[in-house]
Parts: sequence; structure tokens; C-alpha cells
Amino acid sequence: MTYNGAHVDSEGCRTKTGWGWFVAWFAVGACLVAGLAAILTVGLGFLVLATVAAGLLLWKGPRNAVVGGLAGLALPLFYIAYLNRGGPGNVCRSSSGGQTCTDEYTPIPFLVGGVLVFVAGFVIFLLLERGARNAPAPGR
Repeated sequence: MTYNGAHVDSEGCRTKTGWGWFVAWFAVGACLVAGLAAILTVGLGFLVLATVAAGLLLWKGPRNAVVGGLAGLALPLFYIAYLNRGGPGNVCRSSSGGQTCTDEYTPIPFLVGGVLVFVAGFVIFLLLERGARNAPAPGR
């Protein structure tokens, strides 16, 4: 049974949510942002997958693990930072057919944004876990 997002066991005591639910929501958040980023190609499939997974998690899982989705939003930001690791500016790389040059952004804003979003989701989850552990169970 759940109460305000925390599981309540048969004796009426609140229990921890568990990292598995957090990781599942992390995957939903990453899938959602990847779907939005790739909306013109495979993004619709990612959005449908994220929606179905979110529905299942909301139906079966505890509510306070939803902040894992916030942390999952950081994954595409980390990927964009990685893709632009040579920037900012025009970056040329040797290839088998000669040389390819691309204009890259500075990766720092994407990296900082990803770290901030990831840490925010992680800290909020830990605070909710601590609150669920320390709060009295309903009816006591």
C-alpha cells in the first residue's frame, strides 16, 4: 500500500522506495528528452515508450520516485556535451575520405546543466526518502 508516495508495510510503518524505481524513472526521463530531441525521426517511438512506461510506473510504483525522471533529463545534456567536446568553433577531424569539419558549441553549458539537473533529481529523491523514513505512518 502507498501513502503520500511512500510504501506502507503491513504493520503500518513507512518503508523506503528503493533505487530500482528511481532508475526506472531515470530511464523514462531520458527517453522523453531523447524523443523530443529526435521528434522528426525516431522521436515519436521514444515518446510513446516513455508515456507507456510512465503510466505503468505511476500505476504500480511509489510517487516519490518520479524525481528520477528529473535526473533522467540530464542524460541527453551529457550526450550533447560529449558531442561538442572539441568546441567551441570549427573542429576538423581526419577521416578515410579526407577531412570533415563541423561547427561545435562549447560543451560547458550542457555539462553544467546536466550536472545541475542530475544532482537536483538525486538530492530531491534522497530528501523524500529520508522524509518517508522519518515520518509517522498514517493513523499513528
